Amino acid sequence: MHRSRVRRVIAAGVAAGAMLLASLGAVPAPTPAPTPTSAPTGGDDPLARFHAQHVRWGDCPEKPVPAEMRCAVVEVPLDYAAPGKGTVKVALGRIPATDPDRRIGSLLINFGGPGASGMAGLAADPKLFADLGERYDLIGFDPRGVGHSDPVSCGGAQQAEEAPNADMAAALATLRAEVKRCEANSGPVLAHMGTVEVARDMDVMRRVLGDEKLNFLGFSYGSRLGAVYAALFPRTTGRMVLDGVDTLTESLTEQALVSARGQQQALDNFLTWCAHQTGCVYGTNTRTAKEKVAALVERLDTEPLVGHDGIPVSGLVATLAIGQALYSQSTWPALAKALAQAERKHDPAGLLALIGLTESPQPTDPPEPSDPPDPAQADGSDPVPADNLAAALAAVTCADDPDRSIDKATPAALEKEINALAEEFLQVSKVFGVAQLLSVLTCYGRPPGTDFIRKIDHPGAPPMLLVGTRGDPATPYEWTEETAERLGSAVIVDHKGDGHTGYASSRCVGQYVDDFLLYGRLPSGTRSCPAGE
Repeated sequence: MHRSRVRRVIAAGVAAGAMLLASLGAVPAPTPAPTPTSAPTGGDDPLARFHAQHVRWGDCPEKPVPAEMRCAVVEVPLDYAAPGKGTVKVALGRIPATDPDRRIGSLLINFGGPGASGMAGLAADPKLFADLGERYDLIGFDPRGVGHSDPVSCGGAQQAEEAPNADMAAALATLRAEVKRCEANSGPVLAHMGTVEVARDMDVMRRVLGDEKLNFLGFSYGSRLGAVYAALFPRTTGRMVLDGVDTLTESLTEQALVSARGQQQALDNFLTWCAHQTGCVYGTNTRTAKEKVAALVERLDTEPLVGHDGIPVSGLVATLAIGQALYSQSTWPALAKALAQAERKHDPAGLLALIGLTESPQPTDPPEPSDPPDPAQADGSDPVPADNLAAALAAVTCADDPDRSIDKATPAALEKEINALAEEFLQVSKVFGVAQLLSVLTCYGRPPGTDFIRKIDHPGAPPMLLVGTRGDPATPYEWTEETAERLGSAVIVDHKGDGHTGYASSRCVGQYVDDFLLYGRLPSGTRSCPAGE
């Protein structure tokens, strides 16, 4: 039975395009990653003209922004192997230190993604970083290809007919067409995306901002970016905190399996909470509650609910909505209400609201650092393509992944492989397992990415702080331990709570992070932060 379900989900994901398959991009094979270094090995510095730039701070393209926030553009090489080949404009925003007499320098912040706008993230909730902002200039930047930094696009959403039982050959043809759209709608930066390139851009920013070392706070994907910077430039790595730690070593398939397990654990935690709330639609038995959620998702695969505005909600869309709500405990009440609405009234409005597809009331809590507002919605003078986040997500994901074995398989062999994987994925999670299988197709038709990230191993960077959350649905705690081992110089804060990342939700985590970034105080070994503290 799972084979027909897998085929339906793949067909739905391919038909939906960028939103569900991370919007495949097409780029030439990337330039080999550079040997880790902090400075040119000799001769003239080919980056001298980029380092000598003068930053001109002015109005920001995003509105509204905090009154004290100013923005600028820094030019970086399009291709670091050939700095004269062209340039990329990287947009950044700055909120100056409020206590300039005690100023440490700049703190670069990455809010996740890949594909999230750093300027929008900084503008969304600067109060979250108020203590850090006393002594640091807070810097949020849009990485190359993202937001206002020469954004990539795959031409926007496509109106595709979903064929519930489309064969694999048809699905792959649809993905190849998506690749062509990405090529046609993105500029030359598309061929030079990836975390290695963005890390090198950060070193140009460090030089231009006048900092001897790079101080950095990275959430979710931002943790991978920080780790890559530390591997490339260990001697100019300053105080670095990585919260919601990404993997450096796993393939997309391995990542998908671990992610499905992490999402299921987060769902289990939510259902335990729900069982103690009055009126929980699944009652007080958490074992049967898990079965009922899985049954809802599977039922919607064949009999989607249709909202008042005509939007169909399949099992795949429901899975996306549930997964999104698990990012923060503040959205658990909305998820409980949405599931009750779907089960009791056959109304998907609540599920649609969780992924922003209706006007239903949303939680009033400030966004998590890893989930800033969509830059495409900003009232700026330089519009950002609506599909930019998804297009950039795919471009970076695939530039960072060297495996392209799926490209060598025939459609029949690939379908057989996915069906075989489905057994393992469904065993991990009947709710998220099949949807996570879509990750197998994310980079179909694209050349292999760099293997530099997978080879990071004790790069000699100074001690840094890593935060892992036990109930994190996006970056499971085991990745924190794995990445700490690869870096060889990390101290872990073990957050026992739920949700994605810990800085915004835990005072305990926040204290460890602030103490290190502000005063250089780092624990001698792993420290724990209880849930709710």
